[in-house]
This record gives sequence, C-alpha cells and structure tokens, in this order.
Amino acid sequence: MLTQINGLHHVTSLASGAQANNDFFTKVLGLRRVKKTVNFDAPDVYHLYYGDAAGTPGTVMTYFPFPGAKRGRSGTGEVSTTAFSVPAGALEYWQDRLAEHNVAGLEHRDRFGQAQLAFRGPDGDGFVLVESEDRRHPWAATVPEDVAIRGFHSTELRLDPRGADASAELLRFMGYEAEGRQGNVMRFRVPGGNAADAIDIARTDAAPAGQGAGSVHHIAFSVTNRAAQLDVRKALLDTGYQVTPVIDRDYFWAIYFRSPGGVLFEVATDEPGFDRDEDSGHLGEALKLPGQHEHLRARIEQLLEPIRD
Repeated sequence: MLTQINGLHHVTSLASGAQANNDFFTKVLGLRRVKKTVNFDAPDVYHLYYGDAAGTPGTVMTYFPFPGAKRGRSGTGEVSTTAFSVPAGALEYWQDRLAEHNVAGLEHRDRFGQAQLAFRGPDGDGFVLVESEDRRHPWAATVPEDVAIRGFHSTELRLDPRGADASAELLRFMGYEAEGRQGNVMRFRVPGGNAADAIDIARTDAAPAGQGAGSVHHIAFSVTNRAAQLDVRKALLDTGYQVTPVIDRDYFWAIYFRSPGGVLFEVATDEPGFDRDEDSGHLGEALKLPGQHEHLRARIEQLLEPIRD
C-alpha cells in the first residue's frame, strides 16, 4: 500500500470558452486565477488555473477551454462531481449568490451527514459546495472570508459495477480507506491528508460518458516531491498499471495512468509551485508559455481568445 498520496492536487476539465470560464470561477465562485498559460499539446488553447492565493495543491481547478466545444455526455467512467469545501453555515449565502448569478441546478442535499449545495457550471459541469470543518485560508478578494471556498473537499467517480469494484481496490492501494456508504455511494479518505482527501465512488449501470465541454479530463493526486512520485510510479508499474514517464508541467511534475473505471489519474508533485515564474502578488496576470512554445508567442497571442478580467 502506498503512503505518499496526500489527497487531491488539482482537477482538470474542459470548457467551451475562456471568458465565461474565467468569469464563473473568479467573479462567481471567488477563486483566484493563479496561472494563465496554454495546453502543452495544443498551444492555441488556454490552460487556466484557479485556486487559493498561492494555488496550493488541493485547491486548484484547471481548464482547457476549447472554443465552441460540444458539451459532454454524462455517464459512467467519469468524474461526475467536483466538491468544494465551505465553512459551516455558508450555504445560505451561496444559495443567494448563485441564484443571483442565474447559476443552474441549485439543489440542497445531505451526504454522509454534511449539508451540500449542488449546482452546474457554464458547460453543465457538476459541482457541490460542502459545509465542513476546514482550516485552510481562502482567497477572499471577491467573496467574504467567512463563507469563501477553502479548496476541494472531494470528487465523485461515477462507475459501472466492475469499474467501481476495481477502482475501490486501486484507491485502497493508493492509501485510501473506506469511510462509509450511503445508497450507491462509497466514500474513501486518505488518513492525515491535505483536507482535499476524500473520493466518492458512485456505482451505477448508466451508459458510458462522452467527454466534451463540462467534462473532467483528469484528476491529479498530490505527492510532496519527485522522490515520492518516483516511488509511486514504481509501485504502480509493479502492480501492472501502464504509467507514463515523468513529465515536466512547469509548475509540477506529473505522471498519468488510466484507472480501471476509465478515469484518467495523474500523480503531481507539490513542487515547484505557481510562483516559479511570477511574483506571488501577480499570479495569473501575464500569459506564461512553456519554454518550447515561447518562440511562437506572437502567433499564439493572435489565436487565443482575449480574456477581460
């Protein structure tokens, strides 16, 4: 069993437009845009990162906004919901705020004894706010600090029965422990994690999902450094998983593998962080390009949709 996993590092999804995506996460949810860069493999597409003041692992939602992308189809083999943590008593504020911004899908519910408010993002993305005891400090430039989002709480994997069973075994191997069951949902948590330390598996017989705008592309798990990442990679390879070589993503190092339920997993380092190429007071302001694309800056800037902050 692995002991290096701290919880979630980031969640990366697809969107149909950069401006609407930026406005939703910064002006509605009140997160800080901590990096404005591009997709390594498609440099004419942004990679936008939103999180707390520093982009602390466990707080960062990231997006590839492909202009005009077709909306995804929900189903099995996907991350169906991303949950954010807010303080106890904050949901009344968020109900009013999200309704004021005409956010779709507002629904109050309870899971594992915690009050939740479900809602939809601009592309139909599935989100919930969860009231929980969370001592992380939020980015509070837009939303009052006493109700602001602290970071991730959990994600929900919607899987068919076979994928659910196999993914549960994988999570146990990754150091997660089964914490409880509610209906068709089983919760796993990594002991002593980073507060973004829970994963829910929802077992269902639905048809397979189709990825598109509003779909989660992958979820990333946090490890402290590259040495821990190499230990995780070796253990996964020894267990039979097909794992990529270590890839430099500028702000972290990453490895990827496909989970048994079909969800793409990443293991990302907490180092070096988002302030490696920007002052912490100005994160996310300038367009930052990977070194191999810097010589294409003039062309890339012409192709990218302007973002008005």
